[in-house]
Amino acid sequence: MTPPTPDHNGTTASLDERVTGALVGAAVGDALGGPVEGYSPEQILERHGGRVHGVVGPWNGDDWRTARPLAPYHKGDGHVTDDTLMTHALVRVYGTVRDHLDAYAVAEHLVPDLMTHPRWIPELEAEALPLQRIFLAEKWLVARIHYGHVDPREAGTGNIVNCGAAMYMAPVGLVNAANPAAAYAEALDVAGAHQSSYGREAAGVLAAAVAAACVPGATPQSVVAAALSLAKDGTRAAIEAVCEVAARHSDFESALAPLRAAVAPYDTVGPDYRAPSLGARRPSRLHAIEELPVALGMLLVSGGDFRHAVLGAVNYGRDCDSIATMAGALAGALGSPVPEDWAKTVAEASRLDLWEPAATLTRVAREVFERDVRRRRAHEDAFAAIGGAGCSG
Repeated sequence: MTPPTPDHNGTTASLDERVTGALVGAAVGDALGGPVEGYSPEQILERHGGRVHGVVGPWNGDDWRTARPLAPYHKGDGHVTDDTLMTHALVRVYGTVRDHLDAYAVAEHLVPDLMTHPRWIPELEAEALPLQRIFLAEKWLVARIHYGHVDPREAGTGNIVNCGAAMYMAPVGLVNAANPAAAYAEALDVAGAHQSSYGREAAGVLAAAVAAACVPGATPQSVVAAALSLAKDGTRAAIEAVCEVAARHSDFESALAPLRAAVAPYDTVGPDYRAPSLGARRPSRLHAIEELPVALGMLLVSGGDFRHAVLGAVNYGRDCDSIATMAGALAGALGSPVPEDWAKTVAEASRLDLWEPAATLTRVAREVFERDVRRRRAHEDAFAAIGGAGCSG
Protein backbone atom coordinates (compact mmCIF):
# COMPACT_ATOMS: atom_id res chain seq x y z
CA MET A 1 0.00 0.00 0.00
CA THR A 2 1.06 3.62 -0.42
CA PRO A 3 2.63 5.43 2.57
CA PRO A 4 0.20 6.96 5.07
CA THR A 5 -1.03 10.43 4.21
CA PRO A 6 -1.98 13.12 6.71
CA ASP A 7 -5.50 12.72 8.02
CA HIS A 8 -8.14 15.43 7.93
CA ASN A 9 -7.82 17.28 11.21
CA GLY A 10 -7.48 13.87 12.88
CA THR A 11 -4.66 14.91 15.20
CA THR A 12 -6.65 17.69 16.81
CA ALA A 13 -10.27 16.59 16.41
CA SER A 14 -11.96 16.13 19.78
CA LEU A 15 -14.15 13.23 20.84
CA ASP A 16 -17.21 15.44 20.32
CA GLU A 17 -16.13 16.28 16.78
CA ARG A 18 -15.34 12.68 15.89
CA VAL A 19 -18.62 11.29 17.25
CA THR A 20 -20.58 14.04 15.50
CA GLY A 21 -18.67 13.57 12.27
CA ALA A 22 -19.20 9.82 12.33
CA LEU A 23 -22.94 9.83 13.13
CA VAL A 24 -23.90 12.83 10.98
CA GLY A 25 -21.61 11.53 8.26
CA ALA A 26 -23.22 8.10 8.34
CA ALA A 27 -26.70 9.61 8.00
CA VAL A 28 -25.64 11.84 5.11
CA GLY A 29 -24.02 8.91 3.30
CA ASP A 30 -27.17 6.87 3.84
CA ALA A 31 -29.42 9.58 2.42
CA LEU A 32 -27.23 10.16 -0.63
CA GLY A 33 -27.00 6.46 -1.41
CA GLY A 34 -30.65 5.60 -0.87
CA PRO A 35 -32.09 6.73 -4.22
CA VAL A 36 -29.56 4.77 -6.29
CA GLU A 37 -29.44 1.64 -4.13
CA GLY A 38 -29.59 -1.59 -6.11
CA TYR A 39 -28.38 -0.18 -9.42
CA SER A 40 -25.04 -0.49 -11.21
CA PRO A 41 -22.60 2.38 -11.82
CA GLU A 42 -23.61 2.27 -15.49
CA GLN A 43 -27.32 2.52 -14.69
CA ILE A 44 -26.66 5.40 -12.29
CA LEU A 45 -24.64 7.19 -14.95
CA GLU A 46 -27.43 6.82 -17.50
CA ARG A 47 -30.26 7.74 -15.11
CA HIS A 48 -28.61 10.90 -13.83
CA GLY A 49 -26.73 11.96 -16.94
CA GLY A 50 -23.47 11.67 -15.03
CA ARG A 51 -22.29 10.74 -11.57
CA VAL A 52 -24.26 11.63 -8.45
CA HIS A 53 -22.63 14.58 -6.69
CA GLY A 54 -25.12 15.29 -3.92
CA VAL A 55 -28.74 14.83 -2.90
CA VAL A 56 -30.92 13.56 -5.77
CA GLY A 57 -34.57 12.66 -6.17
CA PRO A 58 -36.22 9.23 -6.38
CA TRP A 59 -35.12 6.90 -9.17
CA ASN A 60 -38.66 6.87 -10.60
CA GLY A 61 -39.44 10.52 -9.96
CA ASP A 62 -43.00 11.26 -8.87
CA ASP A 63 -43.98 7.61 -9.38
CA TRP A 64 -42.02 6.51 -6.28
CA ARG A 65 -45.24 5.53 -4.43
CA THR A 66 -46.11 2.76 -6.89
CA ALA A 67 -43.02 2.03 -8.98
CA ARG A 68 -41.45 -1.31 -8.18
CA PRO A 69 -39.13 -2.49 -6.77
CA LEU A 70 -38.84 0.45 -4.35
CA ALA A 71 -42.50 1.32 -3.65
CA PRO A 72 -43.79 2.45 -1.21
CA TYR A 73 -40.55 4.00 0.04
CA HIS A 74 -39.66 7.58 -0.84
CA LYS A 75 -35.95 7.05 -1.34
CA GLY A 76 -34.21 10.25 -2.31
CA ASP A 77 -34.67 13.97 -1.72
CA GLY A 78 -32.46 13.70 1.37
CA HIS A 79 -34.39 10.95 3.17
CA VAL A 80 -32.41 8.59 5.38
CA THR A 81 -33.15 4.87 5.27
CA ASP A 82 -33.23 2.04 7.78
CA ASP A 83 -29.43 2.28 8.24
CA THR A 84 -29.87 5.57 10.09
CA LEU A 85 -33.06 4.52 11.86
CA MET A 86 -31.24 1.50 13.31
CA THR A 87 -28.13 3.53 14.17
CA HIS A 88 -30.20 6.07 16.11
CA ALA A 89 -32.07 3.25 17.83
CA LEU A 90 -28.78 1.77 19.03
CA VAL A 91 -27.70 5.20 20.30
CA ARG A 92 -30.93 5.34 22.31
CA VAL A 93 -30.05 1.99 23.87
CA TYR A 94 -26.67 3.38 24.89
CA GLY A 95 -28.43 6.43 26.28
CA THR A 96 -30.58 4.16 28.46
CA VAL A 97 -27.95 1.62 29.58
CA ARG A 98 -25.06 4.11 29.79
CA ASP A 99 -22.51 1.30 29.72
CA HIS A 100 -21.17 -1.33 27.34
CA LEU A 101 -23.85 -3.33 25.53
CA ASP A 102 -24.36 -7.00 24.80
CA ALA A 103 -26.94 -9.19 23.09
CA TYR A 104 -29.20 -8.97 26.12
CA ALA A 105 -29.29 -5.18 25.82
CA VAL A 106 -30.56 -5.66 22.28
CA ALA A 107 -33.33 -7.91 23.60
CA GLU A 108 -34.25 -5.70 26.54
CA HIS A 109 -34.06 -2.31 24.87
CA LEU A 110 -33.57 -2.29 21.08
CA VAL A 111 -36.34 -4.77 20.25
CA PRO A 112 -38.98 -2.93 22.35
CA ASP A 113 -37.86 0.37 20.79
CA LEU A 114 -38.54 -1.02 17.32
CA MET A 115 -41.89 -2.47 18.32
CA THR A 116 -43.55 0.08 20.57
CA HIS A 117 -42.37 3.65 19.90
CA PRO A 118 -43.77 5.39 16.79
CA ARG A 119 -41.30 7.73 15.12
CA TRP A 120 -41.14 9.83 11.97
CA ILE A 121 -40.12 7.54 9.12
CA PRO A 122 -38.80 9.75 6.28
CA GLU A 123 -39.27 7.18 3.51
CA LEU A 124 -42.90 6.62 4.55
CA GLU A 125 -43.52 10.32 5.17
CA ALA A 126 -45.48 9.33 8.26
CA GLU A 127 -45.30 8.47 11.93
CA ALA A 128 -44.92 4.71 12.22
CA LEU A 129 -43.25 2.03 14.25
CA PRO A 130 -39.67 1.50 13.06
CA LEU A 131 -40.63 -2.18 12.77
CA GLN A 132 -42.90 -1.22 9.86
CA ARG A 133 -39.96 0.22 7.92
CA ILE A 134 -37.04 -2.11 8.60
CA PHE A 135 -36.54 -5.04 6.23
CA LEU A 136 -36.96 -8.74 6.98
CA ALA A 137 -33.34 -9.24 8.05
CA GLU A 138 -33.95 -6.68 10.80
CA LYS A 139 -37.50 -7.83 11.58
CA TRP A 140 -35.73 -11.07 12.43
CA LEU A 141 -34.69 -9.43 15.72
CA VAL A 142 -38.31 -9.10 16.76
CA ALA A 143 -39.41 -12.48 15.41
CA ARG A 144 -36.62 -14.43 17.08
CA ILE A 145 -36.22 -12.56 20.35
CA HIS A 146 -39.69 -11.26 21.18
CA TYR A 147 -41.87 -13.95 19.64
CA GLY A 148 -39.44 -16.88 19.54
CA HIS A 149 -37.91 -16.32 23.01
CA VAL A 150 -34.51 -17.32 21.63
CA ASP A 151 -31.38 -16.73 23.72
CA PRO A 152 -30.30 -13.27 22.45
CA ARG A 153 -26.70 -14.43 22.13
CA GLU A 154 -27.78 -16.99 19.53
CA ALA A 155 -30.72 -15.23 17.91
CA GLY A 156 -28.76 -14.23 14.81
CA THR A 157 -28.28 -17.85 13.77
CA GLY A 158 -30.50 -18.70 10.83
CA ASN A 159 -30.92 -15.14 9.56
CA ILE A 160 -29.69 -14.31 6.08
CA VAL A 161 -26.06 -13.21 6.27
CA ASN A 162 -25.87 -9.62 5.10
CA CYS A 163 -24.79 -6.17 6.28
CA GLY A 164 -27.86 -5.77 8.49
CA ALA A 165 -25.87 -5.60 11.74
CA ALA A 166 -22.76 -3.90 10.36
CA MET A 167 -24.74 -0.99 8.92
CA TYR A 168 -25.64 0.38 12.38
CA MET A 169 -22.60 -0.67 14.42
CA ALA A 170 -20.66 2.63 14.28
CA PRO A 171 -21.91 3.69 17.76
CA VAL A 172 -20.09 0.70 19.28
CA GLY A 173 -16.85 1.92 17.75
CA LEU A 174 -17.45 5.43 19.08
CA VAL A 175 -18.18 4.29 22.65
CA ASN A 176 -14.88 2.39 22.41
CA ALA A 177 -13.10 5.25 20.63
CA ALA A 178 -9.36 4.60 20.10
CA ASN A 179 -9.70 0.97 21.32
CA PRO A 180 -10.38 -1.16 18.22
CA ALA A 181 -10.04 -4.52 19.99
CA ALA A 182 -12.64 -3.59 22.60
CA ALA A 183 -14.98 -2.27 19.90
CA TYR A 184 -14.60 -5.50 17.94
CA ALA A 185 -15.44 -7.68 20.95
CA GLU A 186 -18.44 -5.60 22.01
CA ALA A 187 -19.86 -5.43 18.50
CA LEU A 188 -19.59 -9.20 18.07
CA ASP A 189 -21.63 -9.62 21.27
CA VAL A 190 -24.23 -7.04 20.26
CA ALA A 191 -24.48 -8.38 16.70
CA GLY A 192 -24.97 -11.96 17.86
CA ALA A 193 -28.62 -11.10 18.41
CA HIS A 194 -29.00 -10.19 14.74
CA GLN A 195 -26.44 -11.94 12.56
CA SER A 196 -24.13 -14.94 12.33
CA SER A 197 -21.09 -15.85 10.26
CA TYR A 198 -19.50 -13.11 8.15
CA GLY A 199 -22.40 -10.72 8.77
CA ARG A 200 -21.59 -10.74 12.48
CA GLU A 201 -17.87 -10.56 11.72
CA ALA A 202 -18.39 -7.48 9.56
CA ALA A 203 -20.21 -5.76 12.41
CA GLY A 204 -17.22 -6.36 14.66
CA VAL A 205 -14.71 -5.15 12.10
CA LEU A 206 -16.71 -2.03 11.20
CA ALA A 207 -16.89 -1.06 14.88
CA ALA A 208 -13.15 -1.68 15.23
CA ALA A 209 -12.42 0.46 12.18
CA VAL A 210 -14.50 3.35 13.55
CA ALA A 211 -12.66 3.08 16.89
CA ALA A 212 -9.33 3.06 15.03
CA ALA A 213 -10.33 6.17 13.10
CA CYS A 214 -10.62 7.99 16.43
CA VAL A 215 -6.95 7.44 17.32
CA PRO A 216 -5.06 10.77 17.13
CA GLY A 217 -3.11 10.91 13.89
CA ALA A 218 -5.11 8.08 12.33
CA THR A 219 -5.06 7.71 8.55
CA PRO A 220 -7.08 5.59 6.14
CA GLN A 221 -4.11 3.22 6.06
CA SER A 222 -3.98 2.86 9.83
CA VAL A 223 -7.73 2.24 9.93
CA VAL A 224 -7.40 -0.55 7.37
CA ALA A 225 -4.43 -1.99 9.26
CA ALA A 226 -6.48 -2.11 12.46
CA ALA A 227 -9.33 -3.81 10.63
CA LEU A 228 -7.01 -6.41 9.15
CA SER A 229 -5.41 -7.10 12.52
CA LEU A 230 -8.78 -8.22 13.89
CA ALA A 231 -10.76 -9.53 10.90
CA LYS A 232 -11.08 -13.27 10.38
CA ASP A 233 -11.57 -15.67 7.49
CA GLY A 234 -13.21 -14.39 4.31
CA THR A 235 -13.81 -10.95 5.76
CA ARG A 236 -10.10 -10.41 6.24
CA ALA A 237 -9.28 -11.79 2.79
CA ALA A 238 -11.88 -9.57 1.13
CA ILE A 239 -10.67 -6.41 2.89
CA GLU A 240 -7.09 -7.20 1.98
CA ALA A 241 -7.94 -7.84 -1.68
CA VAL A 242 -10.08 -4.72 -2.06
CA CYS A 243 -7.68 -2.42 -0.25
CA GLU A 244 -4.69 -3.63 -2.28
CA VAL A 245 -6.57 -2.52 -5.38
CA ALA A 246 -7.83 0.71 -3.76
CA ALA A 247 -4.27 1.77 -2.93
CA ARG A 248 -3.60 2.12 -6.67
CA HIS A 249 -6.34 4.71 -7.17
CA SER A 250 -6.88 8.29 -6.09
CA ASP A 251 -10.18 8.93 -7.87
CA PHE A 252 -13.37 6.97 -7.33
CA GLU A 253 -14.33 6.94 -11.01
CA SER A 254 -11.35 4.80 -11.98
CA ALA A 255 -11.81 2.63 -8.88
CA LEU A 256 -15.46 1.61 -9.36
CA ALA A 257 -14.97 -1.41 -11.59
CA PRO A 258 -11.67 -2.60 -10.03
CA LEU A 259 -13.11 -2.56 -6.51
CA ARG A 260 -16.12 -4.58 -7.63
CA ALA A 261 -13.83 -7.08 -9.37
CA ALA A 262 -11.70 -7.39 -6.24
CA VAL A 263 -14.62 -8.11 -3.91
CA ALA A 264 -16.60 -10.32 -6.33
CA PRO A 265 -14.90 -13.63 -5.35
CA TYR A 266 -15.98 -13.11 -1.73
CA ASP A 267 -19.48 -11.77 -2.39
CA THR A 268 -22.26 -14.36 -2.43
CA VAL A 269 -24.93 -12.12 -3.99
CA GLY A 270 -23.51 -12.30 -7.50
CA PRO A 271 -23.40 -9.84 -10.41
CA ASP A 272 -27.14 -9.11 -10.49
CA TYR A 273 -27.87 -7.42 -7.18
CA ARG A 274 -31.65 -7.74 -7.53
CA ALA A 275 -31.48 -11.42 -8.50
CA PRO A 276 -29.13 -13.01 -5.94
CA SER A 277 -27.48 -16.33 -6.62
CA LEU A 278 -28.75 -19.55 -5.05
CA GLY A 279 -25.92 -19.47 -2.51
CA ALA A 280 -26.46 -15.83 -1.60
CA ARG A 281 -26.21 -14.70 2.01
CA ARG A 282 -25.57 -18.15 3.45
CA PRO A 283 -23.09 -18.71 6.30
CA SER A 284 -19.51 -19.30 5.20
CA ARG A 285 -15.93 -18.93 6.43
CA LEU A 286 -14.77 -18.14 2.90
CA HIS A 287 -17.05 -15.25 2.01
CA ALA A 288 -17.72 -11.69 3.15
CA ILE A 289 -20.37 -9.04 2.81
CA GLU A 290 -19.57 -6.64 -0.02
CA GLU A 291 -20.29 -3.38 1.78
CA LEU A 292 -17.53 -3.20 4.41
CA PRO A 293 -14.52 -3.97 2.16
CA VAL A 294 -15.75 -1.50 -0.44
CA ALA A 295 -16.32 1.21 2.19
CA LEU A 296 -12.76 0.73 3.45
CA GLY A 297 -11.54 0.75 -0.14
CA MET A 298 -13.28 4.06 -0.84
CA LEU A 299 -11.77 5.48 2.35
CA LEU A 300 -8.33 4.68 0.92
CA VAL A 301 -9.16 5.97 -2.56
CA SER A 302 -10.36 9.27 -1.10
CA GLY A 303 -7.40 9.73 1.24
CA GLY A 304 -9.95 10.04 4.03
CA ASP A 305 -11.81 12.98 2.49
CA PHE A 306 -15.49 12.71 3.45
CA ARG A 307 -17.01 14.07 0.24
CA HIS A 308 -14.85 11.91 -2.01
CA ALA A 309 -15.32 8.73 0.05
CA VAL A 310 -19.11 9.06 0.23
CA LEU A 311 -19.56 9.96 -3.43
CA GLY A 312 -17.40 7.00 -4.40
CA ALA A 313 -19.58 4.73 -2.28
CA VAL A 314 -22.81 6.20 -3.68
CA ASN A 315 -21.75 5.86 -7.31
CA TYR A 316 -20.57 2.28 -6.74
CA GLY A 317 -24.25 1.34 -6.68
CA ARG A 318 -25.54 -2.03 -5.45
CA ASP A 319 -26.06 -1.71 -1.66
CA CYS A 320 -24.64 1.79 -1.81
CA ASP A 321 -26.69 3.37 0.99
CA SER A 322 -25.02 0.98 3.44
CA ILE A 323 -21.61 1.37 1.81
CA ALA A 324 -21.92 5.15 2.02
CA THR A 325 -23.18 4.90 5.61
CA MET A 326 -20.01 3.03 6.56
CA ALA A 327 -17.69 5.22 4.50
CA GLY A 328 -19.31 8.34 5.97
CA ALA A 329 -18.91 7.06 9.52
CA LEU A 330 -15.24 6.23 8.95
CA ALA A 331 -14.32 9.51 7.25
CA GLY A 332 -16.27 11.49 9.85
CA ALA A 333 -14.52 9.68 12.70
CA LEU A 334 -11.18 10.52 11.09
CA GLY A 335 -12.09 14.18 11.38
CA SER A 336 -12.92 14.99 7.76
CA PRO A 337 -15.74 17.57 7.86
CA VAL A 338 -19.20 16.64 6.65
CA PRO A 339 -20.39 19.26 4.12
CA GLU A 340 -22.78 21.54 5.99
CA ASP A 341 -25.17 21.90 3.07
CA TRP A 342 -25.57 18.13 2.79
CA ALA A 343 -26.14 17.71 6.52
CA LYS A 344 -28.66 20.54 6.66
CA THR A 345 -30.58 19.22 3.64
CA VAL A 346 -30.73 15.68 5.02
CA ALA A 347 -31.77 16.82 8.50
CA GLU A 348 -34.57 19.03 7.15
CA ALA A 349 -35.81 16.52 4.57
CA SER A 350 -35.78 13.64 7.07
CA ARG A 351 -37.20 15.77 9.90
CA LEU A 352 -34.45 14.45 12.15
CA ASP A 353 -32.05 16.13 14.53
CA LEU A 354 -28.82 14.54 13.31
CA TRP A 355 -26.76 16.19 16.04
CA GLU A 356 -28.69 15.16 19.17
CA PRO A 357 -27.74 11.44 18.93
CA ALA A 358 -24.09 12.49 18.65
CA ALA A 359 -24.35 14.66 21.76
CA THR A 360 -25.97 11.78 23.65
CA LEU A 361 -23.37 9.24 22.54
CA THR A 362 -20.47 11.56 23.38
CA ARG A 363 -21.73 11.88 26.95
CA VAL A 364 -22.21 8.13 27.19
CA ALA A 365 -18.73 7.44 25.81
CA ARG A 366 -17.16 9.64 28.48
CA GLU A 367 -19.20 7.99 31.24
CA VAL A 368 -18.30 4.51 30.02
CA PHE A 369 -14.61 5.38 29.82
CA GLU A 370 -14.63 6.68 33.40
CA ARG A 371 -16.39 3.51 34.53
CA ASP A 372 -13.86 1.39 32.64
CA VAL A 373 -10.99 3.19 34.38
CA ARG A 374 -12.53 2.46 37.80
CA ARG A 375 -13.10 -1.19 36.87
CA ARG A 376 -9.56 -1.55 35.54
CA ARG A 377 -8.03 -0.02 38.66
CA ALA A 378 -10.13 -2.28 40.90
CA HIS A 379 -8.85 -5.27 38.93
CA GLU A 380 -5.25 -4.05 39.18
CA ASP A 381 -5.59 -3.67 42.95
CA ALA A 382 -7.16 -7.12 43.34
CA PHE A 383 -4.59 -8.77 41.09
CA ALA A 384 -1.73 -7.13 42.98
CA ALA A 385 -3.24 -8.20 46.30
CA ILE A 386 -3.01 -11.87 45.36
CA GLY A 387 0.57 -11.45 44.23
CA GLY A 388 -0.17 -11.23 40.55
CA ALA A 389 1.69 -7.98 39.98
CA GLY A 390 5.34 -7.37 40.73
CA CYS A 391 5.96 -10.90 42.00
CA SER A 392 8.46 -13.33 40.52
CA GLY A 393 7.61 -16.41 42.55
